[in-house]
Amino acid sequence: MYEIIGSKNHEEFDRFVENHPNGNLLQTYAWSRLKSFWVFKGILVRESAGGPIKGAMSVLIRKIPGTPYTLMYAGRGPACDIHDKETIAELLEGAKELSKKFKSYVLKLDPAITSDQVKFMKIMDDLGFILAPKAPNFENIQPQYVMRLHIGGMTEDEVMASFKSKTRYNIRLAKRKGVEVKICGKEALEDFYNLMVVTGERDEFMTRPKEYFEQMLDCLGEHGRLYMAYSPDGEAIAGTIAGWLGDKVWYFYGASSNQHRNLMPNYLIQWEMIRWAIENHCNIYDFRGISGDLDENNHLYGLYRFKSGFNAEFTEYVGEYRYVFHPIAYNAIEKAMPVAKKFLKKVRNMKKKK
Repeated sequence: MYEIIGSKNHEEFDRFVENHPNGNLLQTYAWSRLKSFWVFKGILVRESAGGPIKGAMSVLIRKIPGTPYTLMYAGRGPACDIHDKETIAELLEGAKELSKKFKSYVLKLDPAITSDQVKFMKIMDDLGFILAPKAPNFENIQPQYVMRLHIGGMTEDEVMASFKSKTRYNIRLAKRKGVEVKICGKEALEDFYNLMVVTGERDEFMTRPKEYFEQMLDCLGEHGRLYMAYSPDGEAIAGTIAGWLGDKVWYFYGASSNQHRNLMPNYLIQWEMIRWAIENHCNIYDFRGISGDLDENNHLYGLYRFKSGFNAEFTEYVGEYRYVFHPIAYNAIEKAMPVAKKFLKKVRNMKKKK
């Protein structure tokens, strides 16, 4: 039987997520606090009444503007034995109860489960989940294709030796040229945000407001870090935000200056985040998203080239699953969403040009 918890009794839930092999930072209450426009609910299943937890799923619920419906999202959930159909079914029953209370039209989830897990995919199909089309270029909420570096039981020297020679050279070059990487507090956020704006303009993507990154560091606490790279004269030239939970560290955001690129700060700052993962005895350092289209003519190919230099493994996840509660609302809203996003992007671009 499932239980539903809220923000006031999440401690046991979070401990389970942190210690489970399939646990993910996006499944914690701390992450939900970052999503201030969403309602957090945790669904858990125990081995027996009052016994230990065997499955958990954090769901975030948000109102869809202009409709009476809400979207329910379980980012990188659930945390459970992926071959335990009974537990997954109970977690789904909890989501169904919440869908009635919040009038959710769909549950979306995108587990960090590799695409070769046929048994898991069969379970999801049997339970009535719909698998969204493949999203090679970041079309869904979370990337379907990531690069993961496996570091379990390895020393710093062993991890460094696994990198491609050009990557090792660039890390050492940055050190020789006097680049300094520091773990910073919120006092460095202004510099980080300025670099993010520059990066967004250069690579043509929308950037979040500075307050979002400030809130991110507040919510994650010891599980989040801001890294800044400085030139020999003290100028901020690159910055990243990383998160850690259990046996994994994730690279969430990165930004860099248009100047001093010859100093290779992005290589050194990645190495410092990997060192954090090694210090915490992690098994995986996750570089997160890349394009699933590895054609060298793809404008996103550079992400793959950079991350593969660290010996990271190209990984395809199963993708985004959807459980539809209200088919008519689902069809209408899902068709309208791309149009609305395109319109909002156009409005933002017009404001930027003014």
